[in-house]
Amino acid sequence: MTRIFLSPPHISGRERDLVDQVFESNYLAPAGDMLVQFERDVADYTGFAHGVAVSSGTAALHLALRLAGVSQGDEVWTSSMTFIGGVSPITYLGATPVFFDLTPASWTIDCDLLEEALEAAAKSNTLPKAIVPTDLYGQACDHARLNELGTRFGVLIISDSAEALGAMQNNVHTGSGAHIAILSFNGNKIITTSGGGMLLSDDGMIADEARKLSTQAREKAPHYEHKVIGYNYRMSNLCAAIGVGQLEQLEDKIARRREIFAIYQRKLSRHPGLDFMPEPNDRRSTRWLTCLTIDPDQSALSTEELQEICTEADIEVRPLWKPMHLQPVFKEMGCRFVGPGHCEHLFETGLCLPSGSGLTDAEQDRVIETISGKL
Repeated sequence: MTRIFLSPPHISGRERDLVDQVFESNYLAPAGDMLVQFERDVADYTGFAHGVAVSSGTAALHLALRLAGVSQGDEVWTSSMTFIGGVSPITYLGATPVFFDLTPASWTIDCDLLEEALEAAAKSNTLPKAIVPTDLYGQACDHARLNELGTRFGVLIISDSAEALGAMQNNVHTGSGAHIAILSFNGNKIITTSGGGMLLSDDGMIADEARKLSTQAREKAPHYEHKVIGYNYRMSNLCAAIGVGQLEQLEDKIARRREIFAIYQRKLSRHPGLDFMPEPNDRRSTRWLTCLTIDPDQSALSTEELQEICTEADIEVRPLWKPMHLQPVFKEMGCRFVGPGHCEHLFETGLCLPSGSGLTDAEQDRVIETISGKL
């Protein structure tokens, strides 16, 4: 049997035509018309004024934190349930992450916990330098409330939207109103540039500085002049061409992933103990990945057993992200965790199912039959 992957790239063919145009121009890297167009197209789609395409979502977050003034000794508050690339840049700058639990209603950062902690920190003059909420698995955080909290307490919001291009809250793109938002175009994301990311901001000065820092912080001079240390983070014109072609199909990809989620939910929810990631009424999740949980008290199988069954059937499934406060590297650093541990429970009981927009009906039926046959 052909292996069914979790979220492989889904290419239409249009990307190849655009890549050929780049080869014809000979502007492979680092800059060129496709890079400019990709940045403009993503900014227009998300509603931000400016976009800066870089080599990864992690690079975009590193730049965002640096431009927010994060430095040695600062605290940055962030979601515990996330990918490590959404946290490690905090440590690059010598700052300390503080991890927050999620709310079961949306599987995103708990704003009640944040508000309570911000009130206490304001009284003790220990407010964080920034807050980095994660739009988990294609689900937008409550950015309206996050932005209000940031304004009230004078704390910058940097939206980690790496997993959520196309997600909405009240028909506004996720991350809108944040100081900076970041995206990822890794190979498993809803659109890909093979590897890449983007920094988004409404502030032109932030975008200009990000562009400069991402190209080794070269000054405007006929020779190579450097006054600060920068990075080799710029996306290539070649990769951007893939992104231009992928972005043209984004809404179709979102519609297909939402359809895949709905089919899983309809056909698997009849089994006792299986439940799926919720979607608040004011949100549109992209359903980047279909995530389910298994109640061990009601189900005939545990998550570990179901994962083993799928693996034997050549179907890729994965556990949900292991919360960062449980990761050895951050436990050794003594990083704080705030919350009752909802994210720990999700990690123990959750799985991600094959969700790529190129998943065929026959492949999804095979996944469903493999799972249903053991429940």
